[in-house]
Amino acid sequence: MKIAQVDSARGWRGGQNQVRLTAAGLTALGHEVMLACAAGGVLESRARDLGLAVAPLRFAGDLSPLAVAGLARLFRSWGPDVVHAHDPHAVSAALLAARWSGRPPVVASRRVDFRVRGRLSRWKYGACARVVAASGAIARVLEADGVGAAHLRVVHEGVPDRPPVPGGAEALRALGVPAGAPVVGNVAALVDHKDHATLVAAAALVLREMPHARFVIVGDGERRRAVERDIAAHGLHGRVLLAGFRRDLDALIPAFDVFCLSSRQEGLGTSVLDAMAFARPVVATTAGGIPEAVEDGVTGRLVAPGDAGGLALALRELLSRPEERRRLGEGGRRAFCERFTAQRMVERTLDVYRELA
Repeated sequence: MKIAQVDSARGWRGGQNQVRLTAAGLTALGHEVMLACAAGGVLESRARDLGLAVAPLRFAGDLSPLAVAGLARLFRSWGPDVVHAHDPHAVSAALLAARWSGRPPVVASRRVDFRVRGRLSRWKYGACARVVAASGAIARVLEADGVGAAHLRVVHEGVPDRPPVPGGAEALRALGVPAGAPVVGNVAALVDHKDHATLVAAAALVLREMPHARFVIVGDGERRRAVERDIAAHGLHGRVLLAGFRRDLDALIPAFDVFCLSSRQEGLGTSVLDAMAFARPVVATTAGGIPEAVEDGVTGRLVAPGDAGGLALALRELLSRPEERRRLGEGGRRAFCERFTAQRMVERTLDVYRELA
């Protein structure tokens, strides 16, 4: 098949990694893939590093004439069997370009469990031939907001199965983590719905009883200063560490004793899947699609969003019980292999395309 993948983001978050994994996986299966993405963005660079075919475009919001025109030219000249748009701006551009260039079917991805608000948003998801939700929780939100169930398909996100790489202990020491200290790790953009305020409040409760522990928060974003203020307000400088954006997660995550995600809203959470791939026990909230990956007592522990006390209790229990950490980590690894590999995600996405081509 000839498949156009479209993503408008210039930066790099979990969604862009899913686009890259999808494009690379489809190419490996012998399909012809063209990735239309933001010119000069991180996705363009990382896709080229993998040898993927790239069409750089100038995206500028929901109604982006340059992007629409570029996509229309691509669709007319290249003739894709299906177009897969991975974010809201990409969906708008792909739909308009498809209408002006022979109407290849457009598939939209939805990776967040936010409500679909506004007439334009409802129109564009309704106009797509299929909408792929990254979790059942997202599909339920979409259906409640008017996207017909017949057009919805649930394809859980996936991450590559890979061995941990050396260097995690050294990376932690470089961040200021003492040798032998139990470590709670978090990997998430520093944005409002990830709710780092609750994570920092829980860390304060844990560190009262386990002062030798350390919390490492990996990621960057608009709320970095707010998180720094929360850390200072709780007197946790040097014990809750902001590591910023990192490219050595395959070393860092295996070095965490427990992985924690404190989100108030979450489509599924690919960082949770990374932790499960490395057999790390997970403590997370019940937000969005997280319970579809983390089964309480089997692959990790779940607490209500915003419950700093519950989060702290679950973290203290796991930090003090190495055998329980091992059991939950092994359970997470099994669930990952069965349901959340990148290969499985690509194959199920391809099933959606085949319905249309």
